[in-house]
Amino acid sequence: MTPAASLVCDERVDVRRRAAGVRRGQGFEAFVAGAAGRLGHAAALLTTEPPGRDPRARALLTAALAVTYARWDELRGEDPYDHSRRELVARFARSAWRHHRPRGGVLSRLTPRERLVVVLRLYEGVPEEQTAALLGLSEHRVRAHCTRAVTLLTGPAPPGRPATRGRATARRPVAR
Repeated sequence: MTPAASLVCDERVDVRRRAAGVRRGQGFEAFVAGAAGRLGHAAALLTTEPPGRDPRARALLTAALAVTYARWDELRGEDPYDHSRRELVARFARSAWRHHRPRGGVLSRLTPRERLVVVLRLYEGVPEEQTAALLGLSEHRVRAHCTRAVTLLTGPAPPGRPATRGRATARRPVAR
């Protein structure tokens, strides 16, 4: 091959690589546009941060999406949402000791492991078997964590803490 032909061939390869990179970026952007809201809410539930004041949840989500982007080309046939959710759960589990202190979220009365089970089983709808495999627990332990968490969330609040169901129960008197 002549040097000129080699140069033309190299340019074509570069053009193809750039086009593939653009398609990759567009595909990932479309995925993030559709999935980031739900994944962000799951992260906020895990960290028990209230909406709008959730820097830990955002950091967790950003890190999970960064890993998904880095592996985007390897995900052929695999659901990117499932991959991102697994990464989010794994990152939370590794750093759960930092998220144990209640921050006022709906699930703040639960332990980090109970939050993981509740978010995966009840919010995300992940089957019991997959939740058990993802967390390295038996199916029986997943059921036990879920039952205990639901009992805590639906029961009365412990003394000294207001109930956290729905909207605030105490209302200010209306000045007339």
